Amino acid sequence: MFLHSVNLWNLAFYVFMVFLATLGLWDVFFGFEENKCSMSYMFEYPEYQKIELPKKLTKRYPAYELYLYGEGSYAEEHKILPLTGIPVLFLPGNAGSYKQVRSIGSIALRKAEDIDFKYHFDFFSVNFNEELVALYGGSLQKQTKFVHECIKAILKLYKGQEFAPTSVAIIGHSMGGLVARALLTLKNFKQDLINLLVTQATPHVAPVMPLDRFITEFYMTVNNYWILNARHINLTTLSVAGGFRDYQVRSGLTFLPKLSHYTSALSVVSSAVPKTWVSTDHLSIVWCKQLQLTTIRAFFDLIDADTKQITQKPKKKLSVLNHHFIRHPAKQFEENPSIISDLTGTSMWVPVKVSRWSYVAYNESDKIYFAFPLANHRKIYTHAYCQSTMLDTNSWIFGCINSTSMCRQGVDLSWKAELLPTIKSLTLRLQDYPSLSHIVVYVPSVHGSKFVVDCEFFKKEARSMQLPVTHLFSFGLSSRKVILNTNGLYYNIELLNFGQIYQAFKVNVVSKCTGSKEEITSIYKLHIPWSYEDSLTIAQVPSSTDISLKLHVAQPENDSHVALLKMYTSSDCQYEVTIKTSFPQILGQVVRFHGGALPAYVVSSILLAYGGQLYSLLSTGYCLEYSTILDKEAKPYKVDPFVIMIKFLLGYKWFKELWDAVFLPELDAIVLTSQSMCFPLVSLILFLFGTCTAYWSGLLSSTSVQLLSSLWLALKRPAELPKDIKVMSPDLPVLTVVFLIVSWTTCGALAILLSYLYYVFKVVHLQASLTTFKNNQPVNPKHSRRSEKKSNHHKDSAVQSLRLCANDAEDSLRMHSTVINLLTWVVLLSMPSLIYWLKNLRYYFKLSPDPCKPLAFLLIPAIAILGNTHTVSVKSSKLLKTVSQFPLPLAVGVIAFGSSHLYRVPCFVIIPLVFHALCNFM
Repeated sequence: MFLHSVNLWNLAFYVFMVFLATLGLWDVFFGFEENKCSMSYMFEYPEYQKIELPKKLTKRYPAYELYLYGEGSYAEEHKILPLTGIPVLFLPGNAGSYKQVRSIGSIALRKAEDIDFKYHFDFFSVNFNEELVALYGGSLQKQTKFVHECIKAILKLYKGQEFAPTSVAIIGHSMGGLVARALLTLKNFKQDLINLLVTQATPHVAPVMPLDRFITEFYMTVNNYWILNARHINLTTLSVAGGFRDYQVRSGLTFLPKLSHYTSALSVVSSAVPKTWVSTDHLSIVWCKQLQLTTIRAFFDLIDADTKQITQKPKKKLSVLNHHFIRHPAKQFEENPSIISDLTGTSMWVPVKVSRWSYVAYNESDKIYFAFPLANHRKIYTHAYCQSTMLDTNSWIFGCINSTSMCRQGVDLSWKAELLPTIKSLTLRLQDYPSLSHIVVYVPSVHGSKFVVDCEFFKKEARSMQLPVTHLFSFGLSSRKVILNTNGLYYNIELLNFGQIYQAFKVNVVSKCTGSKEEITSIYKLHIPWSYEDSLTIAQVPSSTDISLKLHVAQPENDSHVALLKMYTSSDCQYEVTIKTSFPQILGQVVRFHGGALPAYVVSSILLAYGGQLYSLLSTGYCLEYSTILDKEAKPYKVDPFVIMIKFLLGYKWFKELWDAVFLPELDAIVLTSQSMCFPLVSLILFLFGTCTAYWSGLLSSTSVQLLSSLWLALKRPAELPKDIKVMSPDLPVLTVVFLIVSWTTCGALAILLSYLYYVFKVVHLQASLTTFKNNQPVNPKHSRRSEKKSNHHKDSAVQSLRLCANDAEDSLRMHSTVINLLTWVVLLSMPSLIYWLKNLRYYFKLSPDPCKPLAFLLIPAIAILGNTHTVSVKSSKLLKTVSQFPLPLAVGVIAFGSSHLYRVPCFVIIPLVFHALCNFM
């Protein structure tokens, strides 16, 4: 019945929209590199020692616990407190386990063993009972207060020690990182209790899915505090994102706000972290060996030799984090590195006067200094570039000042170098070093190992090329290319007009090599200057390599930098770089950045169809099919222009003052603009996806009702169609009161679910009754409703009465089908708090605070009445004309205020349902 009422063109459109949505979802969930993280293993059996907390604290937080991680002999030794190390507290995230600390804890233990326990870290972990805090925000404040108590309890374990700590370092995964930042908002919290905060895949900017107001309020409290008190917050913070593999928390949400007077925060994507260079998913970020090794190296470099604790110097903290997470010069970290180095000894000095030079070192017995005089090169070239495949941490390149052929001391330029997966490289702009007379490359004596050193001088113009990206709507049909013919080692390709998150491209690099039979490696690095989200691709040439080009963070308006494709190439090869728009990846960006708003657009489409059905009932006396009215009424031009108009008017001061005077919340479109998340035509795309989802969800609910009614008929013979329509049955008030009591004493979402199931039961019963009636009556399918009415006067009056009742039942079922669709989305949006309540039932029988309780108290009576409502009792209502006009402005309201605040969506659904129920009495 549902499919028969659909136009074939409309059906083709809905199928096409499913295809587009599938392309976008495929890009989000599968369109990324394979997991290149190495698994971190424990060398001994991990143990978690429970730390005894005060009974008063245990009683206040019965579901929470604190543990100390250990392995083998270390675990045995530390069962006898107090402790002697450096405390680090791990905070798990949404549904996270305290046992996730084992990866970083084990690596830290191995590192301490390597230095004979000169320093060591004690890793603590909080058990939050794997609470779903990303879905239910009511426990975030409770978790924050418990962590405060844990910090005080941890520091007490070190009392009486010679180097007792006064603060702890915190590593927070996912929502655990947000809880750590929230500590500063507590009234009695002392900022000095935290010396370092590292967050992993933490959504700092906004919640991934704002499903209740408690999450949104918690975010507002934390972010407003950090912004308003930025000058006074001295906490060094590092935020690490997982990149495109993490589809649960997109990396753009993990970037801490950049304020001009607040420089103690760094945000970086794991693919840009030196010695890591991989994207991680939401869980692997806590066990990815490459990333955890980098983190532990940084932690050991942060230790102050005098206090044997993490340094209190903000400058050193930031230097260490920059060294390990932003730009690694292939040198061991030094707080005050010596810039001048001695170049003395029995080493051989070899002058090099050519502009391009390569040296293969193998079993060298002597140390060699290769000196490049700059006087003649300065006249022709602008830059010098050197690279080495020897990835040790010794100094390898220097600059001589005012020297003729050799120098006893040189400026150590190795600190300016950059470590890459297969090489360490240095690019110098010659005019920045006017006092240098020579560049000196040092080749140490090596035995049994082979490495290659290359240097070249070049003009910037010859190695910097501009490649304008293709237009967004070219759909990959056109492309642009550049060809690198100069046989250089290094190129910069400027990607012009690339700076928006809705842009996505596929870059193809084809390399053709001559002369060399050995395996050659090239590195292609996408460098985004306004955020640390670089990514590297390693290619064995000759080859054809595809690179995905898309952003986590849009380019700020006042930023004039250009995204770069840095190519570390082979002089034996030629390269051809082609770029074209990737339409599937654009759809992926739409889903990645705006997929969470889809429920609002679905509900908006259903509300428009609901309003159309009510108007049809008012104007014609009967109700149209859900699919038919959805095609007719769910049009984007009924919603989007109003939202755009309101956004435009809010730019005027008088309208903004009027808006604030009536206490209206901020428009969601303005929130998205502030986060640089506005795509062109994104609202139109989402509306089409929403209408498509509304259609298929209607088909699913209609099919489900028919299947359930068939099952009902198989199990029990239903009653006849009701001849006397009663809105208030004797058991209705009792059932309503029971559901309200359930809502008050347990969980509002549970009561909503029970009332929804009651409503579905009533609709299934009505469908079964109608099916039985039709099976018992001869029906000519060729007759329309109108011809059926005309022929009824020839039949018995009793039969005529039944036929009218059947028509009304069909109308009622059509209306119920739409209401079920609306209620289904209300139930889905309230499910997270129900799941949270069920998971914590052994600790708390009543959910507090309960985001669904106010909703339940309005929705339950409305559902109870609507379950007994038939269109025959509604069409004569004086209120119907007014009620039929409600859904349109409410559909606009859902998009205006619910796309970024999903917990508001059910509020817009309640209003027409309540008034629909009132139509039975007025």
